[in-house]
Amino acid sequence: MAGGSAIRGSRVGAGPMGEAERGDVAPRLYVSYFCANGHETTPAFAADVQVPESWDCPRCGLPANTDSSNPPPPPRTTPYKTHLAYVKERRSDAEAADILSEALDALRARRARGDVIY
Repeated sequence: MAGGSAIRGSRVGAGPMGEAERGDVAPRLYVSYFCANGHETTPAFAADVQVPESWDCPRCGLPANTDSSNPPPPPRTTPYKTHLAYVKERRSDAEAADILSEALDALRARRARGDVIY
């Protein structure tokens, strides 16, 4: 005889009548949310809670609201900026040239003194 189980096909906690012994389900409220891509999602909420105005679409991740004719627009994403782009916002070309010449003068002075520069 191969190793078998006497309770194959059932799970722990399941009685002879299955789920009916567990009691009544709490009342639920189903609300439809619509995103800009036309997806509809219908999460279930408890009947006695305040329903949120917006919900993230589980298919595309965009924000969704309950107005099917006017869904919220996708959020604007700012492009990635490099460190150099931020520096160029703060400094003009003339200021950059002044800072560069000042740094070069300091470097030349250190070399003239005989300092080791790596």
